[in-house]
Amino acid sequence: MDARGRPDTVFYDGTCGLCHGFVRFLLARDPDGSRFRFAPLGGKTYLATVPPERRIKLPDSVVLVTADGEISVRAAAVERALGRTSGLWRRLGSVMALVPPRAADLGYDAVAATRRRIFGRPGAACPSVPAELRARFLD
Repeated sequence: MDARGRPDTVFYDGTCGLCHGFVRFLLARDPDGSRFRFAPLGGKTYLATVPPERRIKLPDSVVLVTADGEISVRAAAVERALGRTSGLWRRLGSVMALVPPRAADLGYDAVAATRRRIFGRPGAACPSVPAELRARFLD
């Protein structure tokens, strides 16, 4: 559990297969739900949490907002999320922190530019969330 005892919120692109995969990945590594909450980009929670002047500059893939309101995007968001997991994935987040931010963001941007072509889009409707996980998803 995070020292603050509150989860980070991961805002994700609901039309991206890679983003859906990232959400599933984080769910699997947060069995008690103490680390993450999830909400779609552009949803009510996103609009209420992220000020309009910040939204216009944010990517359309993954945005992580800490319980303290700090906004992380691109490679920093992935690094932060991995850092909240455990084991090998947490170590990978630590290794990512050693990469200069501009270089890490270049890698992130390369994946983001091709993500829909490589990973596709989820079906027309969002996948059904099992009842036991619904409390982790915000509007």
